[in-house]
Amino acid sequence: MVYNSDMSLDFKRIRALCFDVDGTLSDTDDVYTHKVARYLPRLLFKDPQHVARRLVMWLEAPGNTLIGLPDIVGLDDELLGLWEWLNRKRPRPMKHFMMVPGIKEMLERLHGKYPMTVVSARDDKSTRVFLEQFNLTGYFDEIVTATTAEHTKPYPDPILYAAEKMGVSPENCLMIGDTTVDIRAGKAAGTQTVGVLCGFGERKELERHGANLILENTADLADVLLSK
Repeated sequence: MVYNSDMSLDFKRIRALCFDVDGTLSDTDDVYTHKVARYLPRLLFKDPQHVARRLVMWLEAPGNTLIGLPDIVGLDDELLGLWEWLNRKRPRPMKHFMMVPGIKEMLERLHGKYPMTVVSARDDKSTRVFLEQFNLTGYFDEIVTATTAEHTKPYPDPILYAAEKMGVSPENCLMIGDTTVDIRAGKAAGTQTVGVLCGFGERKELERHGANLILENTADLADVLLSK
């Protein structure tokens, strides 16, 4: 299902695709939620899964909360620096991954039609483990992670790096992700952006930060791009 935001995609501009991982390709949010729910006392919570999901949402993307504050307190650089530090320093112990339904089929359909790059705030090792677990590595021209560029998302650096490696201008890239961090990074780099609702992003939040298009699931992207 496709949700149009106030803006729309200029399909003629799209020459390359940049994909976030967590909540976009990888269904790690649900894995974390199940793990957290097991430790919540059922006597205190009628719906431990719901409580766990909200808790993981807050823990997984503290930057989403922080990024809304700069206009009020004037701490843009400081808050973005904290978000970057959290992404670079926090441990990623997960060894088991789940994939968002339909992702491999989508990548297969788009492969060869667009150069594609992973642009993740996750560490390099676990990003590659996920891609290799589901045999996705071959679909991507480049794998950009938290330590590839000088700064990670929501700075534009990793997207600018990906664009250069793919040999296209940033304005001809499409950034696809599930949180406002992805949308902000894309806009800062000059790309068009697609927000997806299969992670923790909410439609109103993604639209408010300027997503050009909202999709129910990342897998819907192939239908959108190949129908034009």
